[in-house]
Amino acid sequence: MSRKEVARLAGVSEATVSRVLNNVGPIKEETKQRVLRAAAEVGYVPSALAQQFARRKSGNIGVILPSVPKVHLFSTYYFSEILSGIGEGAKRFGYDLLLMFQEPGEPRDYAALFRKQKVDACIMLGSQDVAEEREALAELADAGHPFFLVNQRFEGYPFPYVDADHVHGSKLAVEHLLQQGRSRIAFLNGPAQYSNSLDRLKGYKEALAGRGLLYDDSLLLEGNYSRKSGFAVATAVGEAIRDGLVDAVFAANDRMAIGLMHGLREQGLEAPKHYALIGYDDSDGSRIIRPMLSTVAVPFYEMGKLAAEKLLDSGRQAAVADVDDVAARESMLQVQLIARETT
Repeated sequence: MSRKEVARLAGVSEATVSRVLNNVGPIKEETKQRVLRAAAEVGYVPSALAQQFARRKSGNIGVILPSVPKVHLFSTYYFSEILSGIGEGAKRFGYDLLLMFQEPGEPRDYAALFRKQKVDACIMLGSQDVAEEREALAELADAGHPFFLVNQRFEGYPFPYVDADHVHGSKLAVEHLLQQGRSRIAFLNGPAQYSNSLDRLKGYKEALAGRGLLYDDSLLLEGNYSRKSGFAVATAVGEAIRDGLVDAVFAANDRMAIGLMHGLREQGLEAPKHYALIGYDDSDGSRIIRPMLSTVAVPFYEMGKLAAEKLLDSGRQAAVADVDDVAARESMLQVQLIARETT
């Protein structure tokens, strides 16, 4: 039997069941007895691991966020959706969020958060595949500290993650452009230290190969996922469009796509009249801008919620080094093509 069944029978939340069975926090005696009777009735016994996890002191999930100069993270669709999902998942288990910002160049000593008992578990957003990050995460795993990554994977390392199928999403975007009769498709990607950038590049190449088209690295552009970086490449892209070298652009997120669209509009180039354009994320901006932006919907909210639930769910609180079940450690959610006016 599950904790959910105990909660249903006792008429309380799963978080309350967890607190009663692990003797954590103040609980009314009447509520406590009702939960204990329900647990006895269904034969539910929490695992020793779950009890150990629940008795840790802080009651906080730490969320590590990158501190990006001149960028308001909470106003960006990507971070706001993931954080909302994490908050919902943590609330279900009676946990609060402790947000911590990683400054550029700051040492990544995540293990110190556990040593100082500031957090009982950690979720990392915006992790980059660099040596210092790998070492810091390996230290967490070796020490048995529970953590999850969202939208980032580290090849060769069994770090637990929740991600979306960006290879498939990229293929959907490029195949959609190809189906519209476009064949010279430029790709505005993000930095290579993010696994989702590499995934999108792979999907882009696979979509071209599926139509017998050769990959041309002169059509590959790099931004940093900001609107400003999309605007910055508009001059070069506009020249390529006018010269007949480019007839469509796939941007690795909506912010870059919108920045590019604004830059091209200043040159008198409009989508889809002069070129086709598709973004990625299905952010609010993709629906507000005119013409509305074709894009790929990514379930960021669900990714954050699932990461928190996997982190806190009974029997899944071990660090990655102790988890043999790949399904418990790795999750890949599906994406969806959203065709709108720019294609």
